[in-house]
Amino acid sequence: MALVLYGIPNCDTVKKARKWLEQQQIDYQFHDFRQQGLTPETVQQWCEQLGWEALLNKRSTSWRALDEVDKTDLDANKAMALMLAQPTLIKRPVLNINGQYQVGFKDADYQQALQNLNL
Repeated sequence: MALVLYGIPNCDTVKKARKWLEQQQIDYQFHDFRQQGLTPETVQQWCEQLGWEALLNKRSTSWRALDEVDKTDLDANKAMALMLAQPTLIKRPVLNINGQYQVGFKDADYQQALQNLNL
């Protein structure tokens, strides 16, 4: 079973997700996308499964710092380019459970996703 948690270590929501996984004694790999980066293929998979609207965090400081021209006329390609250029625009964390993705953290959602996979 491949479990990968994507995020940045200083994000409070990522910290909560990591703590929850550790309390449940679930092995996972942490991918710091600020340090390790992201491939276009990874972001493409996330967008296809979750939708770019769910991934793009319009409440983030990074979003508020963008020029207005970058925020207008958004579509999937423009959103993906923005997220690849500035990974902190991605809502965190993103959990990969054998190719099934979950964005954000709610313990009930994680519990359900893991139960569905018999973990």
